[in-house]
Amino acid sequence: MKTILNIIWLLLSGLWLFLGYLLAGVLLCITVIGIPFGIAAFRIGRFALWPFGYTTVERRDAGAPSCVGNVLWLVLAGWWLALGHIVTGAMLCVTIIGIPFGIANFKLIPVSLFPLGREIVPTDRPFATR
Repeated sequence: MKTILNIIWLLLSGLWLFLGYLLAGVLLCITVIGIPFGIAAFRIGRFALWPFGYTTVERRDAGAPSCVGNVLWLVLAGWWLALGHIVTGAMLCVTIIGIPFGIANFKLIPVSLFPLGREIVPTDRPFATR
Protein backbone atom coordinates (compact mmCIF):
# COMPACT_ATOMS: atom_id res chain seq x y z
CA MET A 1 0.00 0.00 0.00
CA LYS A 2 2.90 2.34 0.80
CA THR A 3 4.28 1.85 -2.69
CA ILE A 4 0.97 2.67 -4.36
CA LEU A 5 0.54 5.80 -2.23
CA ASN A 6 4.13 6.84 -2.95
CA ILE A 7 3.63 6.45 -6.71
CA ILE A 8 0.42 8.50 -6.67
CA TRP A 9 2.14 11.10 -4.44
CA LEU A 10 5.14 11.21 -6.78
CA LEU A 11 3.01 11.82 -9.84
CA LEU A 12 0.71 14.43 -8.30
CA SER A 13 2.96 16.50 -6.05
CA GLY A 14 6.08 14.72 -4.84
CA LEU A 15 8.10 15.39 -7.97
CA TRP A 16 7.34 19.13 -7.87
CA LEU A 17 8.16 19.39 -4.17
CA PHE A 18 11.39 17.48 -4.75
CA LEU A 19 12.41 19.74 -7.63
CA GLY A 20 11.65 22.85 -5.54
CA TYR A 21 13.71 21.65 -2.60
CA LEU A 22 16.47 20.51 -4.98
CA LEU A 23 16.65 23.97 -6.56
CA ALA A 24 16.70 25.61 -3.14
CA GLY A 25 19.46 23.24 -2.03
CA VAL A 26 21.60 24.04 -5.06
CA LEU A 27 21.15 27.78 -4.54
CA LEU A 28 21.98 27.47 -0.84
CA CYS A 29 25.13 25.46 -1.58
CA ILE A 30 26.59 28.30 -3.66
CA THR A 31 27.98 29.92 -0.52
CA VAL A 32 30.01 28.16 2.16
CA ILE A 33 27.68 29.43 4.89
CA GLY A 34 24.64 28.01 3.10
CA ILE A 35 25.98 24.47 2.64
CA PRO A 36 24.40 22.99 5.83
CA PHE A 37 21.07 24.54 4.83
CA GLY A 38 21.46 23.21 1.28
CA ILE A 39 22.07 19.70 2.60
CA ALA A 40 18.99 20.09 4.78
CA ALA A 41 16.97 21.14 1.72
CA PHE A 42 18.21 18.03 -0.13
CA ARG A 43 17.15 15.89 2.84
CA ILE A 44 13.67 17.46 2.92
CA GLY A 45 13.40 17.03 -0.85
CA ARG A 46 14.21 13.33 -0.62
CA PHE A 47 11.57 12.95 2.10
CA ALA A 48 9.05 14.93 0.02
CA LEU A 49 9.71 12.69 -2.97
CA TRP A 50 8.82 9.42 -1.18
CA PRO A 51 7.12 10.16 2.22
CA PHE A 52 5.07 7.02 2.83
CA GLY A 53 6.98 4.47 4.88
CA TYR A 54 9.43 7.01 6.29
CA THR A 55 9.49 9.31 9.30
CA THR A 56 11.88 11.79 10.88
CA VAL A 57 13.70 11.39 14.18
CA GLU A 58 16.00 13.73 16.04
CA ARG A 59 19.67 12.88 15.90
CA ARG A 60 21.20 12.46 19.32
CA ASP A 61 24.60 13.71 18.19
CA ALA A 62 23.24 17.07 16.95
CA GLY A 63 24.58 19.90 19.06
CA ALA A 64 24.40 23.64 19.49
CA PRO A 65 25.25 24.50 15.86
CA SER A 66 22.13 22.60 14.74
CA CYS A 67 20.06 24.58 17.22
CA VAL A 68 21.44 27.91 16.00
CA GLY A 69 20.99 26.83 12.37
CA ASN A 70 17.41 25.77 13.06
CA VAL A 71 16.60 29.18 14.52
CA LEU A 72 18.02 30.86 11.41
CA TRP A 73 16.14 28.46 9.16
CA LEU A 74 12.89 29.01 11.07
CA VAL A 75 13.12 32.78 10.78
CA LEU A 76 14.21 32.91 7.14
CA ALA A 77 12.37 30.03 5.47
CA GLY A 78 10.95 27.42 7.83
CA TRP A 79 7.73 29.08 8.79
CA TRP A 80 6.87 29.80 5.12
CA LEU A 81 7.48 26.18 4.20
CA ALA A 82 5.47 24.90 7.17
CA LEU A 83 2.61 27.26 6.37
CA GLY A 84 2.57 25.96 2.79
CA HIS A 85 2.45 22.35 3.99
CA ILE A 86 -0.33 23.20 6.48
CA VAL A 87 -2.49 24.87 3.82
CA THR A 88 -1.92 22.13 1.24
CA GLY A 89 -2.47 19.38 3.78
CA ALA A 90 -5.73 20.96 4.95
CA MET A 91 -6.96 21.33 1.37
CA LEU A 92 -6.10 17.72 0.62
CA CYS A 93 -7.95 16.50 3.72
CA VAL A 94 -11.22 17.93 2.39
CA THR A 95 -11.75 14.82 0.28
CA ILE A 96 -11.61 11.26 1.55
CA ILE A 97 -9.18 10.22 -1.18
CA GLY A 98 -6.87 13.13 -0.32
CA ILE A 99 -6.62 12.39 3.43
CA PRO A 100 -3.49 10.19 3.20
CA PHE A 101 -1.80 12.83 1.06
CA GLY A 102 -2.82 15.57 3.48
CA ILE A 103 -1.31 13.55 6.32
CA ALA A 104 1.88 13.16 4.25
CA ASN A 105 1.99 16.95 3.92
CA PHE A 106 1.54 17.27 7.69
CA LYS A 107 4.48 14.86 8.16
CA LEU A 108 6.66 17.36 6.27
CA ILE A 109 5.93 20.20 8.72
CA PRO A 110 8.40 19.31 11.52
CA VAL A 111 11.29 18.74 9.13
CA SER A 112 10.49 21.90 7.18
CA LEU A 113 10.45 23.93 10.41
CA PHE A 114 13.61 22.48 12.00
CA PRO A 115 15.57 20.40 9.45
CA LEU A 116 19.00 20.42 11.09
CA GLY A 117 19.62 17.64 13.58
CA ARG A 118 16.94 15.41 12.08
CA GLU A 119 17.28 12.14 10.22
CA ILE A 120 14.84 10.40 7.89
CA VAL A 121 14.40 6.71 8.71
CA PRO A 122 12.02 3.95 7.60
CA THR A 123 8.93 3.64 9.82
CA ASP A 124 9.75 0.03 10.63
CA ARG A 125 12.84 1.23 12.56
CA PRO A 126 12.02 4.76 13.84
CA PHE A 127 14.70 4.74 16.54
CA ALA A 128 17.62 4.06 14.22
CA THR A 129 20.45 6.56 14.23
CA ARG A 130 23.80 6.73 12.53
